[in-house]
Amino acid sequence: MQKKKVLLFLAKAFKTMEFCPFIDVLGWARVDYGHNLFVDTCGFTEKVISTFNVPVIVDRTISEINVDEYEALAIPGGFGEFGFYEEAYDERFLELIREFSAKGKIIATVCSGAFPVAKSGVLKGRKATTYHLKDGFFQEKLKEFGVNVVNEPIVVDRNIITSYCPETAPNVAFELLKMLTSEEDMTVIKKAMGF
Repeated sequence: MQKKKVLLFLAKAFKTMEFCPFIDVLGWARVDYGHNLFVDTCGFTEKVISTFNVPVIVDRTISEINVDEYEALAIPGGFGEFGFYEEAYDERFLELIREFSAKGKIIATVCSGAFPVAKSGVLKGRKATTYHLKDGFFQEKLKEFGVNVVNEPIVVDRNIITSYCPETAPNVAFELLKMLTSEEDMTVIKKAMGF
């Protein structure tokens, strides 16, 4: 079975609730079900601090990334008031997103993780979603990037998965797992995890 790797990018002020499901779902698939799936965490610095001050030591920094090593890019959202967009909108990250997209690789985002993908230009004219509460404020902001916003929990447009709140994070991870394996495999693992 071919080894498949996912790059899990952590911008400053990422949300841990949106980060952990990717690790757990893909970990269960590998450890308990024999899928050759691995996750590399990545950031601009070796230690990235989450929205609520949980530090994570990443596997690699952005300068070390070779897109050809990965099947997918996963992007948890974060809080703007804690500096999420300072790194999420950094041109080096936007270029990484463009490279993943140009090579037809999967891009999976949770909540505000859709914004750097939109800012990169990759979502222009495509269907996507983002945080839906606060009277749709963030969805309106996403439209400014030329995105066809759909007010659904999870939106899949070809190789890109977006979602509209932190609660959707596990199901985004399962959708990614399905795209990396099969619907049957994903269903077995989802059931084993109690979902």
